[in-house]
Amino acid sequence: MTDVRESPPPRANPRLAGHEAAEDALARAFASGRLPHAWLVCGPRGVGKATLAYRFARHVLAGGGGAAQGDGEGAGDGEGKGALYLDPAHPVFRRVAASGHADLLTVERTADPRRKTGAVRSQIVVDDARRVRNFFALTAAEGGWRVAVIDAADEMNRNAANAVLKIVEEPPPRGLLLLVAHVPGRVPATLRSRCRRIVLAPLPAGRVDALLAAARPDIGAEDRALLAALSDGAPGAALELADNDGLEIYREAVGLIAAAPGIDVAAAHAFADKLARRGAESSFRLAMRLTARWIARLATAGARGRAPETALPGEEAAARRLLKAAPPARWAELWEKVRELALGADLVNLDRKQVVLGALLALDSAARGRAPRPEAGR
Repeated sequence: MTDVRESPPPRANPRLAGHEAAEDALARAFASGRLPHAWLVCGPRGVGKATLAYRFARHVLAGGGGAAQGDGEGAGDGEGKGALYLDPAHPVFRRVAASGHADLLTVERTADPRRKTGAVRSQIVVDDARRVRNFFALTAAEGGWRVAVIDAADEMNRNAANAVLKIVEEPPPRGLLLLVAHVPGRVPATLRSRCRRIVLAPLPAGRVDALLAAARPDIGAEDRALLAALSDGAPGAALELADNDGLEIYREAVGLIAAAPGIDVAAAHAFADKLARRGAESSFRLAMRLTARWIARLATAGARGRAPETALPGEEAAARRLLKAAPPARWAELWEKVRELALGADLVNLDRKQVVLGALLALDSAARGRAPRPEAGR
């Protein structure tokens, strides 16, 4: 694998690195004959949660057979052969990868019919969740288990979460529900408490760097180190950054942030224009996440009485200056405002350029010792 654009989606990915303990726990639970019917798979975005969920789904649908022996395609670099490994040549693997297994249902955010562009909704809605109930009402096509994967559970709206809760409260026989959650705290407590939780911890930066080197040998050592640092221990997040010009976006964003107070208005407009172009939705969301991440780390480090860890020249000096300009609580407030703006772009279709400008202006306002303004682009 030499290009991230060729890397398979989670349902077709035979590799999973660094989560052997989680695999062992799931394999033991299935082998025990007393498998909990609902699991909440938690961890940072891009750490491998969905890959693990499909890995477990394949294991269950294959009856626990076909585990890692021999020279499978999934372990060409020594990674990926854990307790749940299934050879990509196995019929169950192939049908899951092709979305063609009758006993597996995937629930994700769907296209919003109100938008002619076919844009995906920002939430999983109740009609999507009801598909799970209808799916489990059927008899398993192959006489074994039926498995549903919800990716991601923290993206369900309240009605969707309530619909899933009813299923968890009255589980079907030989039915397995796997809920992927980037932020488990956003999953209603009533639903969380009825699921067995499995947590994927971030990988060490050195492990992420090594995985990047194997997946993207075209990336230099310096950029790999920065990608590993920005990914917070999540290889998938590092690959997403690489695939969407994340380093360039981060450098531009930090350059603008470092000028506060007194952000260059022309540069801010140019940055916002680039992220507002047609087809730049992924880059826009990435920019908002990176900006929010930077502000969150600033607030956290300030509360602990130190500057945050940084990776670019001039970044630490900017962070120290901003912490002197406003207390950590102000930066925490700004983090909330930036998240509100980003959410507004999805929920109410706010103009992306105005959202970016609004975030930068709110940051500049906070750097002047004022309350950050939530208005987009004003």
